[in-house]
Amino acid sequence: MTNPLDIVFLGLSLSSSWGNGHATTFRGLLRALNKLGHRIIFLERDVPWYAHHRDLRDPDFCDLRYYDTVDELRRNHQRELQLADVVAIGSFVPEGRAIIDDLASLCTGQLCFYDIDTPVTLAKVAEDNCDYLARRQIPYFDVYFSFTGGPTLDRLRLEFGARRAEPLYCSVDPERHHRTVSKIVWDLGYLGTYSADRQPMLETLLFEPARRLPERRFVVAGSQYPPEIAWPSNVERIEHLPPTDHAAFYSRQRYTLNLTRTSMIAAGWSPSVRLFEAAACRTPIISDRWPGLERFFPPSAIQTAASADDVKEILLGQSERARLNMARQACSLVLAGHTGDARAREFTSVLVEPRQTRPVLDLDVESAA
Repeated sequence: MTNPLDIVFLGLSLSSSWGNGHATTFRGLLRALNKLGHRIIFLERDVPWYAHHRDLRDPDFCDLRYYDTVDELRRNHQRELQLADVVAIGSFVPEGRAIIDDLASLCTGQLCFYDIDTPVTLAKVAEDNCDYLARRQIPYFDVYFSFTGGPTLDRLRLEFGARRAEPLYCSVDPERHHRTVSKIVWDLGYLGTYSADRQPMLETLLFEPARRLPERRFVVAGSQYPPEIAWPSNVERIEHLPPTDHAAFYSRQRYTLNLTRTSMIAAGWSPSVRLFEAAACRTPIISDRWPGLERFFPPSAIQTAASADDVKEILLGQSERARLNMARQACSLVLAGHTGDARAREFTSVLVEPRQTRPVLDLDVESAA
């Protein structure tokens, strides 16, 4: 759109990146939308676990506001929500079902859903076990933006009734993610919050290579890892790494490891923000394998691994020249098409299309659940 828009986002968190990947995604997108001249409000549920770990308290690219309850959201922000050109609610917003019903009857502009967890969401919705989105609500949205592309977009339209499903992948901010002067400290590192379904591959693709290569150094940064995990002695632990330290962290690794949630692997076409961050820092990537990876990185720009032997062969066998060439190619691809600026243009270009009539609410289906 050519004219500045009033956009309201409701998301899991913008203020805290602790234990979630949503904050980084929202920050990049909103910062870029602000650069394009759009006026943005971000509404965040004030919860103690994020309040205690806030690493962005006063963003200069949007108006960040907090609310304690759905009733408070209704009372204090009704006018902004009603008058906004665009209202976008994200996945995992607490009591999202009730909020979406309010939005669908209140919004006069375009109403969008931004699903940063699409495979997880659709599995929960199919089982009627999703507290932030109901199946009956999916047709309410003018656009369903999805972190996952490929066949999942067809599922959203054909199986779940989305009127328009569009990919809106994560992105990177080149001003914050770039090569630093830090010297290389670790041969292989991983950045990610603990996840039970990623842990087996972390043990296969990092722990086991660390045991087999005791002279090499490894690192894992991220919160919520259980105390009973047996860390190899040459794996350094960093409990929490704020986004401001990501670039230096990647720049100190010879290779970085990308691991994908099981549901994301099954769906495919679900790139992690860590892929784009590492590539922007020109750090070579070793990734697990999933459908659609080549859509973002051809084999010449990334290494893939399924076993400890694969990782060991890469660490010991790839030449320095090949390693650096791979990193440069990945960086060029990301800077050309996966920045926050690119995502902001994609977001607004979809909104150019005229809004269709929103389906009539049927709150009798469930008691505003």
